[in-house]
Amino acid sequence: MAWLLHCLSRSPLWLAHGLGAALGWLTYAFSPMYRRRFNANAAQAGVTPEQRRAAVASAGRLLMELPHLWMRRPPHHLVQHVRWRGADCIEAAYAKGRGIVFLTPHLGCFEITAQAVAHRFGPQHGPLTVLFRPAPKPWLRPLIEQGRVRPHLATAPATLAGVRQMVRALRRGEAVGLLPDQVPPAGLGAWAPFFGRPAYTMTLAARLAQQTGAALLLVWGERLPRGAGYTVHVLPFDDVLPADPQAQAEAAAAVNRAMERLIAGCPQQYLWGYHRYKAPRGDTAIFPPGSADAGARAS
Repeated sequence: MAWLLHCLSRSPLWLAHGLGAALGWLTYAFSPMYRRRFNANAAQAGVTPEQRRAAVASAGRLLMELPHLWMRRPPHHLVQHVRWRGADCIEAAYAKGRGIVFLTPHLGCFEITAQAVAHRFGPQHGPLTVLFRPAPKPWLRPLIEQGRVRPHLATAPATLAGVRQMVRALRRGEAVGLLPDQVPPAGLGAWAPFFGRPAYTMTLAARLAQQTGAALLLVWGERLPRGAGYTVHVLPFDDVLPADPQAQAEAAAAVNRAMERLIAGCPQQYLWGYHRYKAPRGDTAIFPPGSADAGARAS
């Protein structure tokens, strides 16, 4: 498998994306559970049939481009040619000296955003620390860990020690990054609307900003057609977080609204097959009262 991934990393990006589009449709066709979740999540957000079809192919492209980002040498062969929109937002945030919390949903190529930010801003402003979870497949873990070793890019595990690592980075005026639409473990999130349906949402992003005074910025990597590369979009976080750190549901709702606006701008590149509305394992009490999920779990 490692040999196959290495071969894919040497192929042109347009070919990887073409194979990925086919993989996306094969997965959609032969996995009924994935197809049902994909369609339900997309319908919940009001995605049009045309956008939904594009998103099926985009999900496959996401997988097939990873060897380029993890295994290709030199490591910045793609990052050096990234186009930017809104990079001045990053410079302005760094100038305040309070650190930056980058929020990136499962939209476009979220691997390229971290590498691009680290490559462009790391030499002057210090490393970008990103939150990660180990890959579920043991054989894949060393490949991912090795692939994410980049200059000016650090990783923090999704543990208490990792959270402390991110807080220290922010207090040094550095930047951290995370995916706020990733379902957190039980007890580390709050229920908040996401496209009109309750979703268990991490509260870490808001807590980091509240505790350190760091700026919140939205960032995502748009996948350009025909393997032409990527555009990294950076936008300010326009919502106001509650002053009370205990108002976690309100803070989570503000973060979700920001994610919805990003996704609505390019729904054809969102990962609609992600199990966004699941509840964390091991705690049946965290379903919102009266929800369909609560009734299903109780039965």
